[in-house]
Amino acid sequence: MEIKELQMDLAGRTLKVTNGPIQSGADGYAIISLGETVVLGNASISPQGKPGADFFPMVVDYEENMYAAGKISGSRFIKRSGRPSERAILNSRLIDRPIRPLFPKGTTNEVQIICSVLSADLEVDPATTAMNAASMALLLSGAPFEGPIGAVRIGYHNDKLIVNPTYQECEEGRLNLIVAGTIDAITMVEAAASEIEEETMLEALDLAHKYIREICEFQLKYAAQFQINKIEAEIAQGNQAAKDAVKGYITEAMLDSIKGTSKKAVGYTIKTIEDSLFEAHSTEIADGLYGKSELASELNTLIEKNMRKKILEKEERIDGRRIDEIRPISVYTDILPRVHGSAIFQRGETMSLTITTLGSPGDAQIVDTMEADASKRYFHHYQFPPYATGDIKMLRGPSRREIGHGDLAERALLPVLPSESEFPYTIWVVSEIVKCNGSSSMASVCGSTLSLMAAGVPIKKPVTGIAMGLVMDSETGTYRILSDIQGLEDFAGDMDFKVTGTDDGITALQMDIKVKGLSLDLLREALTQAKQGRDFIMGKMLEVISEPRKELSKHAPLIMSYQINPDDIRTIIGKGGETIQKITAECNVQMDIDDDGNISITAPSQEEGQCAIKWIKSLTTKPEVGTVYDAKVVKLMEFGAFVEFLPGKQGLCHISQLGNERVNKVTDVVNMGDTLKVKLVEIDREGRYNLSHKAAMAEQGGHSKAPATKSDSPAVSEHDKEATDPNSDITRNVYGHQGKGEIVEGTNSVRKVNGA
Repeated sequence: MEIKELQMDLAGRTLKVTNGPIQSGADGYAIISLGETVVLGNASISPQGKPGADFFPMVVDYEENMYAAGKISGSRFIKRSGRPSERAILNSRLIDRPIRPLFPKGTTNEVQIICSVLSADLEVDPATTAMNAASMALLLSGAPFEGPIGAVRIGYHNDKLIVNPTYQECEEGRLNLIVAGTIDAITMVEAAASEIEEETMLEALDLAHKYIREICEFQLKYAAQFQINKIEAEIAQGNQAAKDAVKGYITEAMLDSIKGTSKKAVGYTIKTIEDSLFEAHSTEIADGLYGKSELASELNTLIEKNMRKKILEKEERIDGRRIDEIRPISVYTDILPRVHGSAIFQRGETMSLTITTLGSPGDAQIVDTMEADASKRYFHHYQFPPYATGDIKMLRGPSRREIGHGDLAERALLPVLPSESEFPYTIWVVSEIVKCNGSSSMASVCGSTLSLMAAGVPIKKPVTGIAMGLVMDSETGTYRILSDIQGLEDFAGDMDFKVTGTDDGITALQMDIKVKGLSLDLLREALTQAKQGRDFIMGKMLEVISEPRKELSKHAPLIMSYQINPDDIRTIIGKGGETIQKITAECNVQMDIDDDGNISITAPSQEEGQCAIKWIKSLTTKPEVGTVYDAKVVKLMEFGAFVEFLPGKQGLCHISQLGNERVNKVTDVVNMGDTLKVKLVEIDREGRYNLSHKAAMAEQGGHSKAPATKSDSPAVSEHDKEATDPNSDITRNVYGHQGKGEIVEGTNSVRKVNGA
């Protein structure tokens, strides 16, 4: 086989396509590299349609191979690849979305696309390279694909737009935008942004399309070197007799009667018309001329056409709204008594119940990917149970759609979350879509904002989201942009354009279309209309809760932050983790230690948190000559008592130092387990600690034979006691607690709880 290759410059990096030396048995394949990142794109298509298919049977998989980055899976027991990561699933969706609309409507040929990352340079994300590889493979396969598509990532760093930004530039910058499109138009948008202005976003889209055109022309030039056998699309024709029967029976008045604000009411009207259609053609159904499903399918086609016609010609929507009108909004907070934060956001019939849970820093999610492992302290899960739409289905874990919507809502809120130093909690948000009639992903964004504010998470600004739709006549170019689309408008429309943001800019975008592409002017109009809708929604939300609560829930954990010298970390952990396990067990806390010596203590109460801090301080306090300690008797000898004056630190209080007067027997003053005040008077040349009870009592003006007391607490110094005194000058960070609101080393940042 003759190896052919072609390359182009893509914003300073070399984009290369070749067909060897790696080869594939797929109908079409291509090896595309960008720098040292290499992706093998494979496309296979069946020559005949799938019998009985009522949708386009295309499957896309993105394979995230650990070996591509020279990495062995982090799992200790399972090294073979298993279920794809969420990142791999999201990239699979990225590839699917711009390609699917470019097959003829009604195609029933099975198509499978597999993009495998073979080498990753860990500088630029391979996702867009995989999208270009998929397009190239489809072109070479002869599939009835109206491509190619090109894909490019745009960043915004140091106040300028960047093509193919690195991981670092995406992380440090204000924009991470992926755009796909054809030579003529943009077909897919996915973005995470830090309050990017609409005009800057449009500039980024325009820049992206400039490079997309170059990538598409590059693919066509490479494909022209091959003799490609075209595969004809097999289109589901439907039953002509069923089409004629439906057209002959259904009147315009019947179609116009399908309207209302309730999904059930609209469904009931359709069901009534459907039943009368079945009854009118019962003989033909019984004779097998066509079936009920075929009649129902043709009826649905007429309903969609009529709905589109009324929107285009009269700007009349099925629920009677204007094209830019938002459905009625209801907002509730504090729905659930035991959770840390809860809220309901309802828009029309779509309702999201969103719950916020706060945890310790150690609860952060570790994400094991092809790139370096990452830790997520904020994660959002979107859940769409079948009862939300009145369906009956098996529950089989999150679908790709649920993972995608959760990721979108997560990106929408990330720019407004407090930093870890400001708010060290791990934040878990779950949106339960309990009822749905369209735009549920945007309801989850609004619900997340409400739930976080109700939980007392100090977000910088509230975020809202809206789903924009489109109905377009491809022949005349006439179109209408719809605000806040509902279910039928999503299914029958030409665009689902989700926009989230604050008053100051966009935080996330996601656009899918069913037409061949959209112009920049149309996108500008959609963004402007979306901003008006977001402003309206924001006003409704802020009427109920205008800012984050100052207190955390009484059920939320308390987090204290305490700084130690990094050299003392091993002391806190102890041999085999023995010391830290003892502290966490006896004080009933969780502890997370950073490499810089910062310790986060998560506790159910102030008292338990202070127990751990007192213990830590005593472990890390260096014995100082002249300091008075509360010591515990651990061993009695004829010549004196050995006492533990700091955890792990023992010294001798000689019998001569137990009192001002002569002491005949050590047990005349102390017994095992007693506590007494001692002063460290000397650390000898061998590092031994010599202590004096007599000197300690003399310094404090007490009697040298004061009775010892029983105690099970770790020995602490007077300095340690001062640290736990709410009136002390010593302060430590406390984030949310159930006590009096003591400010306890660092800043005066305190998170109080309800009723504190």
